[in-house]
Amino acid sequence: MSLYAALFSGVSGLGAYSGALGIISDNITNVNTVGYKETRARFNTLVTESRSVTRYSPGGVQALPQNLISKQGLLQSSSSPTDLSIDGPGFFVVRSAPTANATDVSFTRAGSFVPDEDGFLRNTAGQYLLGFPLDSAGNTPPNRSVEELVPITISGLTGTAEATTEISPLRGNLRSSQPVSPQEATYNPAVPANNMDSGAVLPDFVRNIQVFDSLGTPHNITISALKSSVANQWHVEISAPDGVGIPPLSGNQIAVGTLAFNTDGSIDLTNTSASLQAPLNIDWTGAAADAANSQITINWGTDGDVDGFTQFDTPSTLISASVNGARFGNVNGVSIAEDGRVTALFDNGLTKEVYELPIAVFQNPDGLTRRQGNSFDLSDDSGEFTLQIAGDGGSGNVAPSTLEASTVDLAREFTELITTQRGFSASTKIITTADEMLDELNRLKR
Repeated sequence: MSLYAALFSGVSGLGAYSGALGIISDNITNVNTVGYKETRARFNTLVTESRSVTRYSPGGVQALPQNLISKQGLLQSSSSPTDLSIDGPGFFVVRSAPTANATDVSFTRAGSFVPDEDGFLRNTAGQYLLGFPLDSAGNTPPNRSVEELVPITISGLTGTAEATTEISPLRGNLRSSQPVSPQEATYNPAVPANNMDSGAVLPDFVRNIQVFDSLGTPHNITISALKSSVANQWHVEISAPDGVGIPPLSGNQIAVGTLAFNTDGSIDLTNTSASLQAPLNIDWTGAAADAANSQITINWGTDGDVDGFTQFDTPSTLISASVNGARFGNVNGVSIAEDGRVTALFDNGLTKEVYELPIAVFQNPDGLTRRQGNSFDLSDDSGEFTLQIAGDGGSGNVAPSTLEASTVDLAREFTELITTQRGFSASTKIITTADEMLDELNRLKR
């Protein structure tokens, strides 16, 4: 009988609108949840098949959830360098434990990561952020498979030192009107009694430059210059008090030669000794004997230009020496770039790329299965994922120091709440009306 069908149709309406209320309430309560993706209730008719064209058989309604996982949320600025969001498609790859099964991963847009007590980056749901470790050359594993992902840790990074390999550029000036010293007549860099390294000859210009060996130990190398009797030329000795040259020279000398200038005061590299332009080979001695030998190249400037060492009639001086390398330092923070590269920051000023964050991309992200902690799992509807470099292969860029806001529109949810309540009330009217009609039928036999 259609009355009973109408009764059950009203009951299906109560169930459908109750389910819709649950979806709306979940959206409203997660309005401030980072990376939350709203779900909408979509109603679907239930039709009771009937071959009659003269009679109608009521079916009812059901509420089905529609996941809007692919919808982009607003990116909000944050002061934390480990707060991350994705500007575009894709998901961060996370794991529930640092030692879990290598393929047991899930996916999230909730990027509020902070270091835990062990230095691992975890979000508010306790999930561990995963990335590819980089080798010494900054390369990721060749296969870029999910099995090669590791939890990103900060405290696990060791300190580092960097040996000096270049002084570039070395900027300074040697006074053109400097009188030629009487000692220049007997100057011989190979003879200790007649060179500047031993102190027997007083240089017209001398400066120390600090460099670092492979262990991060600082050393001074000394550049001494003596005006030559040949026009626009200077005798130069470079010495290392803590080392010797390779091959050995006189005393602590590591390089000797002539520095030449043009008549306009610019550097003349053509007539400058090749030994001064070649890498300085230094064998560290004494307390620094455990360090590897150093090779340091000095950039005296561009040939014929005044961007390095010059010879003008102003006081001889060392203007600047840009030296790479640094002493041993400990990790004091990280920075994350748009391409997902995680860089360790050391307190000695050095930086080192240590991880790369992959972005997981799906054919149908709206088909992912929701799980606790604002994360998602694979499903038959979502398809398989691919791990892309941020910004490539259809993936979005990593946005450091930002968080993705919830996609919930509160005004829309309140509107849906009102219409759902009205629909529920209307369904109850169906039940009470059908009940009254059935009661009338029962009273016919009286």
